Amino acid sequence: MAVMIHSKYGYEPPEWVQADARIDKWYKDKKRRAKQHGAFYLENKTKAVYRASQGDGFNSEKKGN
Repeated sequence: MAVMIHSKYGYEPPEWVQADARIDKWYKDKKRRAKQHGAFYLENKTKAVYRASQGDGFNSEKKGN
């Protein structure tokens, strides 16, 4: 049986510890990149939304003629 290593997730085989380290590194980088692009700022999420009810010219009644 493989030697179990104590990690922050409990006792695991060495392969799992390496896999967890790769996933943690990937997730940390993904989170950092998202933060750089403003994904976590709500001010960027409050932009005006274009509505079809504003008379956008795509009304099917007008296109039929």
